[in-house]
Amino acid sequence: MDILQAAILGLIEGLTEFLPISSTGHMIVASQWLGMDQSAENTAFEVIIQLAAILAVAASYREKLTFKHTRLWTRVFIAFLPVAAVGFLFSHQIKALFSSQIVAIMFIVGGVIFLIVEYFYKEENAGTKDVEDVSMKQAVWIGIAQVFALIPGTSRAGSTIIGAMLVGVNRKASAEFSFLLALPVMLAASGYDLLKHYHEFSGEAALPLLVGFVIAFFSAWVVIKLFLRFLAHFTFVAFGIYRIAFGLLLLAIM
Repeated sequence: MDILQAAILGLIEGLTEFLPISSTGHMIVASQWLGMDQSAENTAFEVIIQLAAILAVAASYREKLTFKHTRLWTRVFIAFLPVAAVGFLFSHQIKALFSSQIVAIMFIVGGVIFLIVEYFYKEENAGTKDVEDVSMKQAVWIGIAQVFALIPGTSRAGSTIIGAMLVGVNRKASAEFSFLLALPVMLAASGYDLLKHYHEFSGEAALPLLVGFVIAFFSAWVVIKLFLRFLAHFTFVAFGIYRIAFGLLLLAIM
């Protein structure tokens, strides 16, 4: 992997990780477009730079990283458990699902679901308007919804946001809970790959990782800020349309 490839993948990771459009799906497509094989090193790179996105969340919500917010983090941990259990038990089966065709199909399926949910969703009827007020029951259902994100192309952000909206959380609080839920999920996945493959990023191989990491951090930090401003004025319909269009494009060029 050269520095340009690392920079492109870092930018894509940062721009897509917290939007409901599947960062994994975009990374798979981008890697193929860049002519990169799915070697252990390249696959590990794609997972490890997610740590940069974690740091972007931590920087954006540093005021919530205190014991004063124990109730909130208890909810986040409860929501984390379903995907942790399923991911651990079925890791080999999940890895076998990684293909452009599955990514394309799940892009379309996710887009249709977003359009359907938005058609029936009424923001004024959402009982939970602050991320601090997410209940234990809501956290459980959001966690169950997140399990679907194990299918490539589904989108972790998309599944958790939809799950939150379906249990009465408004758009902004749904997005914020999704951001915070990314911390344990991505820390577990990225940390494991870093420990497993850290020796492959020594010497010259460390520079592309550093470049991708820095770019992913700053682009993710910007996206978090802009995404919340977007939700103050718009719905998720545009993301639904984008997912369908992108999925159809992928199927057409395969």
